[in-house]
Amino acid sequence: MSTATAAAMPVQGLRDYKIMGIPLPFFLVLTGIVFLTTYLQVLPKGMVGAFPLMMALGAILNEIGDRTPGIKDYLGGGPIIIIFGSAAMVTYGVLPEPSVKIMTSFMKSESFLSFYIAALITGSILGMDRKLLIRASLRYLPVILGGVAVAALMTGTVGMLIGYGFKEAILYIAIPIMGGGMGAGAVPLSQIFGTTLNLDPAAMMSRMVPALALGNALAIVAAGVLDKLGKSYPSLTGNGTLMKNQDAVSEEKEEEIDIDYQLMGIGLLMATTFFVFGKLLGSFIPLHSYALMIISVAVVKALGILPRKYEIGAFQWFRFVMVSMTPALLVGIGVAYTNLNQVIDAFSIQYVILVAVTVIGSIIGSGLVGRLFGFYPIEAAITGGLCMANMGGTGDVAVLSASKRMDLMPFAQISSRIGGAFMLILATAILKMII
Repeated sequence: MSTATAAAMPVQGLRDYKIMGIPLPFFLVLTGIVFLTTYLQVLPKGMVGAFPLMMALGAILNEIGDRTPGIKDYLGGGPIIIIFGSAAMVTYGVLPEPSVKIMTSFMKSESFLSFYIAALITGSILGMDRKLLIRASLRYLPVILGGVAVAALMTGTVGMLIGYGFKEAILYIAIPIMGGGMGAGAVPLSQIFGTTLNLDPAAMMSRMVPALALGNALAIVAAGVLDKLGKSYPSLTGNGTLMKNQDAVSEEKEEEIDIDYQLMGIGLLMATTFFVFGKLLGSFIPLHSYALMIISVAVVKALGILPRKYEIGAFQWFRFVMVSMTPALLVGIGVAYTNLNQVIDAFSIQYVILVAVTVIGSIIGSGLVGRLFGFYPIEAAITGGLCMANMGGTGDVAVLSASKRMDLMPFAQISSRIGGAFMLILATAILKMII
């Protein structure tokens, strides 16, 4: 091979390398324009300025996180780097103050966060198989509840014994960890806590994010331990089978639906209308609008009220928002809702102990209740416990990979979707009881 040919190979590799599906040279041109505008402090105000900056930062930080050993394997990869990286840029003055204000206003005043959550909740629930939703609620949900209950009680008790506080340990560690990840868990939870307790949601987020990252890492490690435990005690595991009659709760074959732009527009309308309906109900019912929105969507789905094509539209819109806007949203969370100094202050030996107790409690609770309901304890602990304690979709993949049980993905998705939505309702109820 000639020297010229060898030298050309890395160059060709860089040209083929893609970020956000965009070849690297073109991506660098686009981001160069955005960053030049940012540092010359002529970035337009509002969505038209916030979106390109947040998307560019999110894509770069996500790429770093997803390719960094250790971080991608145990700490959730890109999402964690995006949040903490963008928060660090604000804390240490890397980003100009005007651009920080534009992004903060977009997240808070212009309600991009609420827009994202509306799409996520509506599309994820309406996109589920109706039979799976109903059957899971009747039989599998107690497994999830067992994990949540034991995790919360153990964490609260240990928190009281070591001086952290019973209530504080449950609210700021157990519930966020068991809440279904970042976008569908910690983000709406911080809003619920903030509005109910009259506290700054940014402060709430800064206390929750470290718990999520550490909880996700411990859940992945615990999954590997449970796999080894099953090999030592075969009676505790179905080797990837959750229960003897697993076909009783299985997903229907996914429909092959082409992307339909009109349907996506209907999905946008569905998502925002359900959000508005939650607000409307909240003016009459003493529950947070997010919880009421979740209940409304679940009831409509379970009763089969909507035509299937509208459900598909909501799901397609949700997928578009999740795939294309999640990194941008996480940048906004880092900039507007994460105080890095508060995050650093939150870490302590007490904190690490309580996170570990939460993960262990989720295993014990879901495993025991699962056994009572005819599930194999290890599979129940993995899906009903660890897939609640991890960081949602990417966490599910990591946990099931570590436990060598990828066939359990349908049940992991139930935990992330239904279980995560339930945690928002539970958090609202708990806050109403303690204030």
